[in-house]
Amino acid sequence: MTSTTEPLAATPAQPTRRPLSELVRRWAVFVLLGALFVLFSLREPAFLTLPNVMSVLQAVSVVAIIGVGVTISIAVGGFDLSVGAVDASSVMAASYAMVVWHFTAPQTVLFVLALGLAIGLLNAFLIVRLNVPDLLATLAVNFLLTGLQLIPTAGRSIATGLILPDGRSANGVFDAAFLSLGRTRLFDVVPLPVVIMLVVAIAAGLFTERTRFGRLIFAVGGNELAAHLAGARTGRLKVLAYALSAVLAALGGIIVAARVGRGDVSSGASLLLDAVAASLIGYAVLNARRPNVFGTVVGAIFVGVLLNGLTMLNVPYYTQDFVKGFVLVGALALTYGSARRRI
Repeated sequence: MTSTTEPLAATPAQPTRRPLSELVRRWAVFVLLGALFVLFSLREPAFLTLPNVMSVLQAVSVVAIIGVGVTISIAVGGFDLSVGAVDASSVMAASYAMVVWHFTAPQTVLFVLALGLAIGLLNAFLIVRLNVPDLLATLAVNFLLTGLQLIPTAGRSIATGLILPDGRSANGVFDAAFLSLGRTRLFDVVPLPVVIMLVVAIAAGLFTERTRFGRLIFAVGGNELAAHLAGARTGRLKVLAYALSAVLAALGGIIVAARVGRGDVSSGASLLLDAVAASLIGYAVLNARRPNVFGTVVGAIFVGVLLNGLTMLNVPYYTQDFVKGFVLVGALALTYGSARRRI
């Protein structure tokens, strides 16, 4: 008996359209960033001038560099809360090395980066070998460094003529080559810290998105047990992530010290929160929903533009954190709140 059922005719593929909610999630941060540019430029024409734009990028360069390190630590399934203290300690260490020990610029840079690497390895040892939860381990190191950086100078900032605890006077000076790292402008326009930020962002972006190690880092953060069973050396990948995070924080401290020209005991106080904010905003950029270097840099610029605009509009300093928090909450709510599960 033959079947009389005829095969169904193939229906032409319908063009897929992205729902409005997905478009909102994908571009919300850029729309808000553009709105900030328009608002601030209308209220203050000097906002969109090239010198001010470069000033904003220079101001966010350190936050972006530190934020990239935080992003890598989040990608591996952890969270580095010590980056602010690493940055501050690096500022003090660089200043102490030149003013007290009379180090040259290359010696100082190598010393501070090595210090950052040692701190990253300490974090990794606590987390990987001793199984201390990442938040507790890096928070403990944060407190350790915050107190340790004050001991060599008895809590004083470091500058030429510093009186040491033993009564000696430190008469070293900041190397001009070192200061150029924070004060040089390429073609008298682009600050060198902005160039360093771009180099770090491109290198870190290629590493995390285009290399085997980068993919393995995300695999560990997604499911550590599965990554281990698949043959990934999860412990070594965590060590690499925390080492990179601390080294990048130390690099940020070098830039701050070179820009300021002194070891300020209050440096790095707000960098942790700003770097974490930039990293978390990165989740919403292009609806990535995961840590990513590009999103982190965009998040740092977003925060920098907001603070610069508020300052130019003479908004009282004691309200700026509130406004920043309000805008950030709005940006994240707009991005994530529009995502509704279909049942």
